[in-house]
Amino acid sequence: MFQSFTGNSRRPRQVDLSGRNSNPFAGYTAPRHSPAAPASQITLANAQHERLLRQQERDRQNAVRIIQRNWRGHESRQRTKDRWRREWDYREGIHGENAAFIKTVREHAHDVQAEATGYRSEDECMSQLQLLLLFASPSNADDIPRLERFSRRLLQTFEKMPSDSMRSESFLQLTKVALDVLLRDDVHQLRETTIHTYLSLVAFFARAIPKRVAENGALYYRTLASLTVRRLQFEASKSTLRDLIIDCVLGLLQSLSPHTLAAYEGFAIHYLTTTNLPKYLGGLDTLAAALNFKLLASSMASSLKFGVSGQEWTKLNEDERLWLLAYFICFHRHAYGLQVSTRHLPEPDYITVVSSLLCSVADQVSARVDPEVYRSMKDADTRHVHERASIPLPHFIRQEVLSLVDQGSITSLLAHTDDLTRPEPTSTPDSVVEGAGMLASYALTLLRVFPRRGDDIRMWLYLGSALIPSGSTGNPTEKLPAIKYFWNAARNTHIYESISRATNAAVRLLKFSSPDGTNIAVSDIDQEWRIVLLFLELYTFVLKVMDDEEFLSGGGSRSPGEPNPNSTWTRESALPLRDVSNLTTFLKNLAFAMYWNATDLSGGEDDDVDGGIASYFITSSTLRTDGQNKSTALRAYDKKLAGVNGMSLDYLKGTVTGLLRMVYERDSRRNFLPKGHWLMTQQFDMEGFIPAVVVEEENRHQVQEADHEEDEDKNDTINEFPEGTDTIVGTRRTQQTRHIDLLRRQQRKASRKKYLEAVTPRLEILQNMPFFIPFATRVQIFREFVTLDQVRRRGGHVDPDNWRMSVMQNSRIERGADGRTSGQDILQRYHAKIRRASVFEDAYEQFYVLGEGLKEPIQITFVDKFGTVEAGIDGGGVTKEFLTSVTNEAFGSSNGLSLFIENDQNLLYPNPSAVDERKDMLRQAGFKEGSIEWNEQIRELLRRYEFLGRVIGKCLYEGILVDIGFAGFFLLKWALTGGSGSASRESGYRANLNDLRDLDEGLYQGLLQLKNYPGNVEDFSLNFTVTDTIFTPQSAGSSGNPEASRTTTRELKPNGSNIPVTNENRLVYISYIARHRLQIQPRLQTNAFLRGLGDIIQPSWLSMFNQSELQTLVGGDSSEIDIPDLRRNTLYGGVYVIGDDHQEHPTVQLFWNVMQSFDDTERRKVLKFVTSTPRAPLLGFGQLNPRFSIRDAGDDQTRLPSTSTCVNLLKLPRYSDAQTLTQKLLYSVNSGAGFDLS
Repeated sequence: MFQSFTGNSRRPRQVDLSGRNSNPFAGYTAPRHSPAAPASQITLANAQHERLLRQQERDRQNAVRIIQRNWRGHESRQRTKDRWRREWDYREGIHGENAAFIKTVREHAHDVQAEATGYRSEDECMSQLQLLLLFASPSNADDIPRLERFSRRLLQTFEKMPSDSMRSESFLQLTKVALDVLLRDDVHQLRETTIHTYLSLVAFFARAIPKRVAENGALYYRTLASLTVRRLQFEASKSTLRDLIIDCVLGLLQSLSPHTLAAYEGFAIHYLTTTNLPKYLGGLDTLAAALNFKLLASSMASSLKFGVSGQEWTKLNEDERLWLLAYFICFHRHAYGLQVSTRHLPEPDYITVVSSLLCSVADQVSARVDPEVYRSMKDADTRHVHERASIPLPHFIRQEVLSLVDQGSITSLLAHTDDLTRPEPTSTPDSVVEGAGMLASYALTLLRVFPRRGDDIRMWLYLGSALIPSGSTGNPTEKLPAIKYFWNAARNTHIYESISRATNAAVRLLKFSSPDGTNIAVSDIDQEWRIVLLFLELYTFVLKVMDDEEFLSGGGSRSPGEPNPNSTWTRESALPLRDVSNLTTFLKNLAFAMYWNATDLSGGEDDDVDGGIASYFITSSTLRTDGQNKSTALRAYDKKLAGVNGMSLDYLKGTVTGLLRMVYERDSRRNFLPKGHWLMTQQFDMEGFIPAVVVEEENRHQVQEADHEEDEDKNDTINEFPEGTDTIVGTRRTQQTRHIDLLRRQQRKASRKKYLEAVTPRLEILQNMPFFIPFATRVQIFREFVTLDQVRRRGGHVDPDNWRMSVMQNSRIERGADGRTSGQDILQRYHAKIRRASVFEDAYEQFYVLGEGLKEPIQITFVDKFGTVEAGIDGGGVTKEFLTSVTNEAFGSSNGLSLFIENDQNLLYPNPSAVDERKDMLRQAGFKEGSIEWNEQIRELLRRYEFLGRVIGKCLYEGILVDIGFAGFFLLKWALTGGSGSASRESGYRANLNDLRDLDEGLYQGLLQLKNYPGNVEDFSLNFTVTDTIFTPQSAGSSGNPEASRTTTRELKPNGSNIPVTNENRLVYISYIARHRLQIQPRLQTNAFLRGLGDIIQPSWLSMFNQSELQTLVGGDSSEIDIPDLRRNTLYGGVYVIGDDHQEHPTVQLFWNVMQSFDDTERRKVLKFVTSTPRAPLLGFGQLNPRFSIRDAGDDQTRLPSTSTCVNLLKLPRYSDAQTLTQKLLYSVNSGAGFDLS
C-alpha cells in the first residue's frame, strides 16, 4: 500500500526482506537457512519472523502501560490515604510532619490518659470510623497505633451511649481489621496494652453483634488460636491476657442466634485443634463451665455427617484431630460427669463425633497409647507398623482417650435406647436400626482402637441391656440382653433380608449398590453394615462363654414379661434355634459370596473413585489427608468397611468364617439343625467339581513354589547383613537397596496371595467352609491331592518299587569313592533297622532328618531282642506295621515318654506341662537355664513332637488307619491351621468353654458354677492368675512317690494378681482360663506337632475337615461295618483263590456267613484282629491299603486263625462247619494274639 491511502500520519511499516535484524536489542535470532533452500521459503520464513518480533514489541509496550497505570494508581491511592490519615489525625487532635508526625501519633496512641474519654457523639465516632476504614491497613505499622487509639475511644463511647447503630457494616469491617492485626507475624513484638486493646474490641463486638461476627467464625477463632500459642507462651504476666482471650473465645458462643452453631463449628475446627490448651490457658475448667456442650456436639455432628467433604475438617492433620478429640471428651465429662451421681448415657451427637474423630485417628491411638505393647503385637505382622508408633501420646490426650474404655459408660449404652431412636411407643424396624447403628459405630471404633481391651469391651457390651415395654404394664421395665437387641436390629436391615434370600445380593451390597433395585443411600448401607459387624463380634464372644446347654436353651419360648428366676444372663442371651438357623443361612450366603466372588470384590479397585465402593474401601478415613503418599501395597491394608478403620473386607471375611465354624462345631456335637442344612452344593457344578479343585491346587502349588524361592533369597539377604550389627563403611546404600527389594518382594507376595484368593475360589471355600461340600467328596479330593503330590515328587512313579527303580536308573552313572551309586545312597536314607524293643527311638533317630522326605516310600527291617533280623520283604505291609507300632508306643500310656496324655474319655492330647517338666529335670541335672545345652534339650523334646506329627502325617499320606483317638479340641487345631490368611485372628482357633470339657471335666464344671453363681463371686477370692501343676521325677534314692509335683502361678493378664474376679469380669476370666489351658500352656508342644504334621500333609488340606472328620480320617469310619462291601474288596490266596467257576471256597462262604451273623462289636474285633484298627476306611474297604486278604492255613480243625496285620492278612484254616469256625475265630480275636509274620 501507499502512504497516501492510509488516511493517517503514522509512519508506514518498514519490511526488510533481507533477513537482517534491524533491532540491536532483539534477543531472538532468525533461523539460519541452507543456501540451497528456495528463495520463496526463505522469504516466507523471514516474514513470519518479523511478524513475531512485532508481536513481542506490542506485548512489551502493553506491559509497560499496565505497569505504569498500576503504579500511578498505587501512588494516587497512597497519596489519598495519606491525606485521609492527616485528616483523621487532625480530627483526633494530633499534628506534625513526617517522622515527628508518626512519633506524635504513637505517643498519643499509647497515652492511656489521653484515651480516657470517648467521642462527644455517636455521629462523630461513626465519621471517624468510616474515615479510618478508608486507609487503615493491618500491614502498615503506622496504622496500628491509630487503630488502637480509635478502639479505645470507641469502647469508651459505646460504653456510655449504647446504640442500635452497632449493626452497621463498618463495625464488622473494623472487627476484621483488628483480627488481621492480631494475626501479624510480629504480634509477639506488640506491646501488651496494644494486644489488650484489640482483644477488648473483638470481645466487645462478639457480644454486641454476634450474628455478624459469627459469619467470620473461622478467622475469629484462627486468630485467637494463633494468639494463644504465640503470646501466652512468652507473656510474663499471663493472667490478664489469658482472661481476655478466654473472654473472646466465649463471647461468640454465649449468645443464641441462627449463627451460633456456625460459631461452635469454627471454635471446634480452628481453636480446639490447638496443641496443649490446658498449658496455655491454665486448665480447661473455665471454658468447660461456660460452654454449651450440647450445641458444640450438635454443630460438630452435623458438620461431620453432612458437610465433611466440603468443610475444613479435611484439612486437619492427625495431631489436630487428636487434640480436638481429647478436648471434646474432656468437655463432655465436665458437662455431665461431675454434675450427676449416676452414669451418664452418651447422647447421639456425642457418639457420632467421638466415633468419627476416633475412627480417623485409629492408627495413631492404637500405636501411641502404649507404644511398647503395640510394637510387640506387630512383631509377627510387619506389614504396616505406624511410622510414629515409638512416640507416646501426650499425657492429656492419653488420659482422655482411655477414659472412653469405661465399664459403666459402655454397659449403659443401651440403658435408654428410646433416647437414641426416639420412637413411638411401638418401635418400627427403621427406628431400631437407626438407634443400633449409632451405638454400633461407637462400639466398633472402640474395638478397633483398643484391641488389647477388646474382650473387656465385648463383655461390657454383652452385660448391657435395653429396656423394653413390659407385657403387663407397657412400661419400659423388662431388660432385653444386648445380643438380642442388636440381633433384632441386624435382622431388620435390608442387608440381612437381601443376603438371606440370595448370595448375589451380597456382592452388590459389598460393592454398595442398592439391594434389589431399592433406593438406599450409601450412608444407610454403611450404618447397616456396622450393626451386622457388631452383632457378629458380640455373638462370637457370647458363643465363647456359652455352654451347649445354655445355647440349646434358646429353643424354649417365654412370653415377654414372664419372670424366670432360675435363668442366668447367658441363658437369657441365647438366641432361639429358629433364629440361629436363619442366621446361619445369612452367614452362609455372605461367606460364599465373599469367597466365590473375590475377583469382583477386589478387582478394579480405584482409590481415586468417589462414591460407591470408594465410600467403604478407601485408603484412609474421610478426615485423612496424608494417605495419598502410601504405596499401593500398604494402601491395600487400609481398606475399610462401614467407615471404620481396621474393619476391612478381610476382617469381615474372617469374622463370618470364624462364627460359622463355631456354630457348625456346636451342631456337630449336638445336632439341632436339619440334615443337609450346611451344604451348598446347588451353587456348584458337582460333576466337574473335583477336577476343577485339583487344577486349582496345582496352580496354587506353583505360586507357593515362587514364594518359597523368594523366601530363600530373602534369608540370604538377611544373613549377609544381620540385624543389630554396625553398618560397614560403604555398604549403607547397598543395604537400603536390598531393603527396598525386600519390600517389593513382600508386595509381590501379597499380590500373589490376593491372586490366589481370586483364582482358587473352590479351594478357599474348602479350606474355610468345608461343610458346604459333602464329606465323601472332600475325602476324594484329599486322596486326589495326595496322589497329585506323589506324582509331582516322584516324577510320575507313584508305586514305591517303580520309584526306587527310577532312582537307581537316574543315578547309574554317578558313583562315589566306595563304588556305590548315588541312587543307593538315596535309598539307604529311606531304609532303617528297627529294634522291636525301641521302635519309637530308632525311628526318631533314623527318620527325623528326612523332614518332608518322609513322604517317600520307606523300607523297614525289624530286629528282635536278640539282634536277629526278622524274615520278610517289605512290600508295604511291614511299613504299615512299623507305623502302627510307632504310634502305639509313642501314644501309649505305659511308654514313659509322657508326650501325650489322656482325658477322661481316653482321648489323647499333648502333655501341657511337658516343657515345664523337662525344665525341672534339667535343673535337677545341673544344667544352667538359658545355656546352649539347656536350649538344645528343650529343642530335642519339641523335635520329638514334630516327628510324631510327621508319623501321623505319613499314615494319612499313605492311607494307613491307626487305632488312636485324639481329643476334639486338639483335632480342631489341625483343622484351623490351613484356613484363609484373611483376618487369621478372627478365623483361626479360638479357645472356648466347651472345648475345656474335652480337656478337664472337673475344670469345666467348676467354671460353669462360677459363671452361674447367683451371689458375689468375690467371695471366692479369685484373681486373674492360674495355677499350673508340674510333675517332676524324684531323684534316685528318694522315698515315697517316684514322681513329685509342684505348682506355679502365672498371670492371665498384666498385673493379673491385683485384679479380682468380679461378677462383671468373670466371663473374661473364664475365657482367659480357657485360652491358657487350651492354647498358651501347650503352645510349644502343639505347634511342634502341627509343624511336623504340616511337613507331610499340607495344612490347607487338613482345613477341609472338622475335628470329628479328622478323627475318621486318622482312624477310620465309626459307622457299622459293611460286610458286603468288605466281601467285595477281599483278596484270596492259596486254595481260597476263586477259580474259573467264580465260586468261593466253602470255608470262605462259612466265614462270611459267620461275619454276617456277628453284631457290630464282634465285627469290629475281627477287623482289628486282622488290620489293627476296628474301623473301616472312609470311602469303603476298597480304599484299605493293603487290601483285606484271606489265605488258607491247612486243614487242622484244632488250629486257631492267625493274622499278619502288616498286610491285613487273615490265615484261616479250612474249617468244615460254622460252629467250629465261630468258636476258633472268637477265641483268637479275644485272646489278643500277636504279630505273626508269614
